[in-house]
Amino acid sequence: MQYRTLGKTGLRVSEIGYGGGRVRPEHDEKALVNMIHYAIDQGVNFIDTAPNYGGGYSETVIGKAIADQRDRCILATKTEAFDPDGIVSDLEGSLQRLGTNYIDVLQFHGGWFYEKETEQILNGGGLETYLKLKEEGKIRFIGFSADGPSGGAEQLIATGQLDMMQIHYNLMYQSTCDTFGRRGVIPDAVAQDMGIVLMRSTTSNVFQNLMKHCFPNEMAEVDVDSFLLNYSLSNPMVNVALMSLQSIEDVDWTNAVSDNVDARLDLRAIHGR
Repeated sequence: MQYRTLGKTGLRVSEIGYGGGRVRPEHDEKALVNMIHYAIDQGVNFIDTAPNYGGGYSETVIGKAIADQRDRCILATKTEAFDPDGIVSDLEGSLQRLGTNYIDVLQFHGGWFYEKETEQILNGGGLETYLKLKEEGKIRFIGFSADGPSGGAEQLIATGQLDMMQIHYNLMYQSTCDTFGRRGVIPDAVAQDMGIVLMRSTTSNVFQNLMKHCFPNEMAEVDVDSFLLNYSLSNPMVNVALMSLQSIEDVDWTNAVSDNVDARLDLRAIHGR
């Protein structure tokens, strides 16, 4: 496993992170816990979840998995609420489900940040509450997750008060980062020394399904998942690529991509025009 620094936080994070968004109550809890233990033993230290993933089941399972190794993990979760009372309530619920007394990274949970959401965070007490919780030691660092640029994400970055951003970026979705011109919300956030965590690092199977549909015979022997993950990791502005690891085999192949540093791509050359 290779490691990078999560922006101004100074945290050394595994460049492959565990994304708990696909954890559902119908999944086998024991198998998930064992898989998370294995991932941690193999060097994965960044774990991301949220209160609404699986109706709280994701946080509950992760809490059980890290119960005896909290100090080996960098734990990130989110608040669905942007108002002060809702933020505190969301955080207390997460702390209980995760079985911990602090969160390493707390994020405003986007979607898309339009005027209403951004106003609530910046002028309705949302950011102020996050900063207060940080002072109290309940959270160490703060940030937000967003699907893409929408005006609000740019305003949140511009405050200079957020430590990281979780954002959508991959081979197919490039509007967050023009690699050649260094434009977009990812370069803007990096200019503020914010850490960058990717969601949908391998296109959430959109590219894979497209290739299988268009070229079913040609793609049968192609390792598209590794190709896509390597593309995302080739962007030096990226600190963590989240993966919805489902099995020990998933841990092994993503670790192998991480360690195959000689396969990294020169994205500026690829995007040159």
